[in-house]
Order: sequence, then structure tokens, then C-alpha cells
Amino acid sequence: MKLNDLVYRKSEWLKGEGPKSNIAISTRVRVARNVKGHIYFNRAGDRQREETLDTVVSALKKSGFFKNALFLRVKDVSELDRTFLVERHLMSREHMRQFEHKALVVDESEIVSVMLNEEDHIRLQVIQSGFNITETWRIVDDIDTDLGRYLSFDYSGRFGYLTSCPTNTGTGLRASVMLHLPALAMTGQIDNVFDAISKLGLTMRGFYGEGTEALGDFFQISNQFTLGHSEMDILYNLERVINKIVLREEATREDLLKRKREEISDRIFRSYGTLKSARIITSDETIKLLSSIRLGVDLGLIKDINMARISEVLLFTQPAHLQKINNKELSPYERDIKRADLLRQKLVGD
Repeated sequence: MKLNDLVYRKSEWLKGEGPKSNIAISTRVRVARNVKGHIYFNRAGDRQREETLDTVVSALKKSGFFKNALFLRVKDVSELDRTFLVERHLMSREHMRQFEHKALVVDESEIVSVMLNEEDHIRLQVIQSGFNITETWRIVDDIDTDLGRYLSFDYSGRFGYLTSCPTNTGTGLRASVMLHLPALAMTGQIDNVFDAISKLGLTMRGFYGEGTEALGDFFQISNQFTLGHSEMDILYNLERVINKIVLREEATREDLLKRKREEISDRIFRSYGTLKSARIITSDETIKLLSSIRLGVDLGLIKDINMARISEVLLFTQPAHLQKINNKELSPYERDIKRADLLRQKLVGD
């Protein structure tokens, strides 16, 4: 598999399939691991970092989970391609910035990705469409167990898995669900949700995770701590809270449709009209307008487009994807024009 093979594929997290996928866009489970006897990345020298990288890559290549995987040295990947991989949620922004002695591994299905020498030696993540915490965790656990046949992880009987950041020490587990919550945002309830989940050991992040803002009413909700909690406790707590948020969003959508049908319809169709007719449009505006259209499809107000097409457009209009599709680097202004062209092509066939 080559990196460019990903360009025209629909990313796993945007397939629009799986349980509650009208609200729960995707589920991600990630574990952080460090190799016993190897100095942690933030304190290691260049030679030590390279030795760790070679050790982990060798183990991954022995695992049956990565037979046809894509192995990339981050330093050999262009800035455009690194941004492309971030847009597909396969690597973090931090991993793309300081790229020496780092690697990324992506399995053939694009469900599994492994960042090597990010903050920890190994950041193994699995991402699936829809609200699917149990199955996503099962895949992570199977791969983690398999890698344990070839690597000894840094583990303390008192603290659990040891990590660079104390907030990851313990299970090393970070689980998150990306939610589309336009009704809660419109009715001003989203701040109450944020306050409530903070008291339950969860946090809310933006479209691209930690350090990013919410765009188009898309929010990632994840656990904050792992120390002193088992994997099952963390996953159960997240699943329980997400179920309540999904039910609240569903009820609020129904209530808005009953009480403010014309106002909601106006917002949705104004957004649809803009996307179908715009000649210049930014990425942020596109995400916000597509959020309204996504709501319109789920409420049955828009019938000539489906969730799969919205997901496709949402991904392909991201800056790096646009440039990959056009086979050249584009200025921000050129991207805004090409983005509008793509929207008209995908939404009205212009």
C-alpha cells in the first residue's frame, strides 16, 4: 500500500456507518506504551531515538496485524502529506511538527494506525465509524497483546503502564467519540454538557482533538485520566455518558422540529443554497454549512443527498485533500476556489 492510495478512499471515521452514526461520527481508542529499557523520547538523544524506532518497527513487522501495512518515516513525508494524514485522523499535529526519528504505520483497512516516537514510543489507535466502543477496544487489546509477544513494555505494579505524561500513566488508555451536536449547540445546552462531563472525568475537544476548537458543532469527548481506573471502568463511564448525550441530542432535534420547523428549515436550506452556489469558500465555513446539511438529512428535510455524500465532501474539501486531488500545492485563495468547484460538482453536478 502507498500513501497516495488513500487519496480517493473514504476515511474510516467518516463512513457514516455503525450504531448511532447520525450523531456519533466515530469511536477512537488509543493506548500509549513505552519500551522497557529504552529512554523516553523527550529525554533521549538522536541515536537512542533511532534505536527505539528500529526496535518497534521490527516488532510491528513481525505482527500479523500489519502484514500489508503502510510504513512511513515521517521525515520522508512532505509537509502536505503530513497535513493530509492529520486530516484523516491517522496522526497528531504534534507528530507532524517534530518529525525526526518518528514513523507512522497504517494498516490496509485504515482502521489501525500507530505513531512511533510521538510523546511515547508507541501510540496505537483504532478508529471506527459510529458509536462502537466495545469492538474498537477489542481490536486495540488484541493488537496490544500481540505486540507484547515481541516487546517488553515499561510497567509498574503500583502505577501500571508508565508514560511520558502523568495523565496517561495507568492503563495508557484514551478513548473518545466524535459527536455531531447541532441541536444542543443551537439551544445553548452545550456549555451545560461540558460542565457535566468535566465532573465525570471526561473532557470535550474540537474537530482534530487536543488543542483544537469545535467546528460545525463537531465535538470529541474523551476520558481525562487513566491512573487508578481499569480499562473497563474507563470505557463503561464513557459509553454511559455518550449514551445520555446522544439521547439528549435526539430529543432536542425532535423538539426543534416540532416547535421551530420553519426556522430550522430556513437555516438548513440557506446553508445548502450557499454550498451549491458559492464560487469561493473557506474550509471552516464549509464545515459549518455541511453541519447544517447533515442535520437536515437526519431530520428528513433534505432528501436529495445522503450522509455518505456529506462525509465524502467533508473530507475531500479539507486543505491537504484538495491539493492532493489537484496534484499540486495551492495557495489559500486557490484552495477556496477549488473547494467551491468541488462542492458544486458533488452537490449539484455543476
